[in-house]
Amino acid sequence: MKKIFLSVMMLSALISCKQEPKQEDTTAEIAAFSPEVEENGVIYEANIRQYSPEGTFNEFTKDIPKLKELGVKVIWLMPVFPISETKRKATGGADSKFASEMPKEEQAKYLGSYYAVTDFKAINPEFGTIEDFRKLVKTAHENGIYVILDWVPNHTGWDHVWLKEHPEFYTKNEKGEITHPKDTDWTDVADLNYDNKELHKVMTADMMHWIKNEGVDGFRCDVAGSVPVEFWQKAIPELRKEKNIFMLAEAWEPALLKDNLFDMVYGWDAHHTFNKIAQGKETVAAWDAYIEKRMKDYEANDILMNFVDNHDENSWNGTIKGRLGAAEEAMTALSYVMPGMPLIYSGNEYGLDHSLKFFEKDSIPKTKGAEWELRAKLGKLKAENIALNGGKNKATYKRIKASNENVLVFEREKNGKKVIYIANFSAKPVDVSVPLKGQFKDYMTGKTIEFNEKQIHSLTPWQYYILTE
Repeated sequence: MKKIFLSVMMLSALISCKQEPKQEDTTAEIAAFSPEVEENGVIYEANIRQYSPEGTFNEFTKDIPKLKELGVKVIWLMPVFPISETKRKATGGADSKFASEMPKEEQAKYLGSYYAVTDFKAINPEFGTIEDFRKLVKTAHENGIYVILDWVPNHTGWDHVWLKEHPEFYTKNEKGEITHPKDTDWTDVADLNYDNKELHKVMTADMMHWIKNEGVDGFRCDVAGSVPVEFWQKAIPELRKEKNIFMLAEAWEPALLKDNLFDMVYGWDAHHTFNKIAQGKETVAAWDAYIEKRMKDYEANDILMNFVDNHDENSWNGTIKGRLGAAEEAMTALSYVMPGMPLIYSGNEYGLDHSLKFFEKDSIPKTKGAEWELRAKLGKLKAENIALNGGKNKATYKRIKASNENVLVFEREKNGKKVIYIANFSAKPVDVSVPLKGQFKDYMTGKTIEFNEKQIHSLTPWQYYILTE
C-alpha cells in the first residue's frame, strides 16, 4: 500500500511539472551589464501598446534585431503590469475624467494609464503572456541588448491588493482616507507612504522577482525623486547583490547618482534648452549656461540621458516636429554627440509626427526613411568612436568660440580621438569663421571640409557638421 501511495505521489508530481509552464533561460545569451555599455550605448523606450496595430510583446519582439542597426544597447519597456480598472482615466490634464464617467459604449476603449499598476508581479494581458515576455527578453539578450522595466514605486492603481491587505502602505488625509499623490492630477493612482518600513521590504522583493526569476537587467524608476533616497539606499544595493543592473531615474537630483545608486538621471535641462533654442526663445548662450550648470551640479562620472522626445513629451507636449521644427535634425544630432546617453522613443525612428493617445489604442508609423537613417548613422558613430563616450569614463567636452554668436562649436576628445560639432542655432543664414586648422571629414555627408581661422563658412538655418579626423 505504501509503494502504491508513493507511486501515485510521484506520478502527480510528474504531471504537475508537465503542466507548469517552462521558464525560458533569459540570461544565457548576454554578458552581465557593465559600465562599458554606458559609454557608447543608445537607450530605446518601447511603448508596447502603441508600437504595433496588435500592441503585443510578440510584435515588438520581431523587430528587436532591427534595433541593433540603431546602436541600441538598452531597451526600456514602459510598464508591462496589469492596469487598474477602478478610477481608470479616459482623459488627462485640466479636463481629466474617469472611464466610468464616459458613455458605456465608449468605456471599453479606455485602456488606462500604464502607471496605474494593479500587480507588480504580473503581466498585462493586453500585451500577451509571461511566456511572450520571456521570449522578448531572450530575443533582446541574444541580440546583445539589455532589458529594463519601467517601475512605478511612488504609487499604485486603486485595484492593487495592498489597498485591502496593507492599507498602512498608503498616504491618508485627515479623515483617514487614502489619497492620490499630492499636488498632482494623478487621481487614477493611490499614493504610497514610505514612512512604513515594511513597504520598503515588499517593494524591493517585488523588484527582485523580475531580476531573479525573469532575467531583466534593471529598472527605469518613475518619479524616482518623489521616493525617499533612504529607500533607494537600501533597495538598490540589495538588488545588485543578485547581479549587476542598470538603473535609470526619472529625476534630475544629483543625490540619486551618488554611492552607486542610480546609473543615470534625466537631462531635463538639456531637453528644455533644445526646445527653447529651436523655438527662437533662447540662443547659443543658453546652451553654454546649461553646460556650465551641468558641470557645477553633477560630478565628472555622472551620466545624464539626452532626449528630444519621450512618452510624456509626445503625448502631452507635442511632437518632435512641433517642438523643434526645422531644428529637429540638428538637435537630434546634438543629443548623440554631447556627453551622456541618447534616447529613442518608439516611433522616432520612423518619423512619428502625431501625439500618441495615452489611455487608448494608437499606433506608430513603421516605414523606414530619413529618420531611421539619421539615427542609424548617429548610433554607429556613438558606438564606434570613443570621442563620444558618455559614461563614467566619458570623453572631454571643450567649447570652441566661433566668430558668430549663433554658431555652437565644441570638441569631444578621448585618447587622441576627436569629434567636433558645429551648428547654426538660428533660423537665419550665417557666415562664420572657426578657429580650426586642417582637413576634416563631415561624418554625415562623407565630404572633406577645409578649415583655417580666416576662412569664412556660410551655414544655412540649422545646418550642422559633425567633423571627424
